Amino acid sequence: MAGPGVLIRPPDESEIEQLAKIWHDGWHEAHAHLMPPGLTSARNLANFAERLPPLFPDTRVAGSRGAPFGFCILKGDELYQLYVAAEARGKGMAAALVVDAEQRLAARGVATGWLACAIGNMRAARFYEKCGWRHVRNAVLDLKTPSAVFAVEVWRYEKRLDG
Repeated sequence: MAGPGVLIRPPDESEIEQLAKIWHDGWHEAHAHLMPPGLTSARNLANFAERLPPLFPDTRVAGSRGAPFGFCILKGDELYQLYVAAEARGKGMAAALVVDAEQRLAARGVATGWLACAIGNMRAARFYEKCGWRHVRNAVLDLKTPSAVFAVEVWRYEKRLDG
């Protein structure tokens, strides 16, 4: 458990389709209008479903088994992905997932974690700042799809995790 009443747990292979839908829907809601059209069209439901299984070792899910409402993925010292289904927002799941991610990063010995936030995604930026993350600079990430790589400028947020 992380957060009041929010179960945080490892994902189950049987939940790939549900988690892919949460990721797809959340990504398109928050990013489609901010990203290059080629990247947006490549980010279809099948793409998210294909990307999930290799990320499972570093993924935690909010919600009971078979009924996930959100997830968080770490990648090295990065809080890599964080998504909560629209119907579950405002119920503490995202905050619980961030707390869990920060604890996992700290347990890995990460002194300062980081995350990328799409420039213009004000809802996410406000949320991360409320959680104690700070915008430190802009950065360019190479976002890969099966057919291309897109250089996208993002806001880089960081947070000290070692007290």
